[in-house]
Amino acid sequence: MDIRRADQIAESLEQLVFRGDYKDGQRLDEIKLAAKFNVSRTPIREALQRLVLSGLAEQLPRRGVFIRQPGPIELMEMFETMAELEAACGQFAAARMTEEGLERLVAANERCKEAVQRKNIADYYDENEIFHKEIYRGSTNAFLERQTLHLQNRLKPYRRVQLRFRGRMLESLQEHEAIVDALQKGDEDRAGKIIKRHVTVQGEKFHQLMAGLKPD
Repeated sequence: MDIRRADQIAESLEQLVFRGDYKDGQRLDEIKLAAKFNVSRTPIREALQRLVLSGLAEQLPRRGVFIRQPGPIELMEMFETMAELEAACGQFAAARMTEEGLERLVAANERCKEAVQRKNIADYYDENEIFHKEIYRGSTNAFLERQTLHLQNRLKPYRRVQLRFRGRMLESLQEHEAIVDALQKGDEDRAGKIIKRHVTVQGEKFHQLMAGLKPD
């Protein structure tokens, strides 16, 4: 199975959903999608499962996979909650993160920097996800980590698409630098505030980008 191809198809479908080509509640037909992307049904199934796992679609028994796009209020509430959860992770991590954890965080951020230099959004998002997971892990609060990971997965399509906003990758990297500095200095209050703003901006950029895609 071509996992990478399935990832590409899933990302393309996300873009089509955000652009309005697929509506909330619309069924995603495997045969038509296989023809559209000129692939077998195997990577299509894998791509659809990625949409289901992220919450952008739902699978109904004996009926198929349907688009499930949250409304603007629900999405805003999700980003607000994510910002609070990540801020809590950051505060705990500032006090509890090990030297090894900080080294992994810095290494992930260096890879983010390399992706920015290459202007590679896909690679940046992958490394950005690792960066954030290191902070969750560094909180040493297993329950908080699980809850944050769950919502992170739910918001994945929306957090990824906001990186397409002009200049957002570089802004995100600069925010990372401030986060790393706060964690290295053990500044709990500053770490929480920076991370909360970092996630809040993601939601704001996503809404701005989506507004720009709406037809006049």
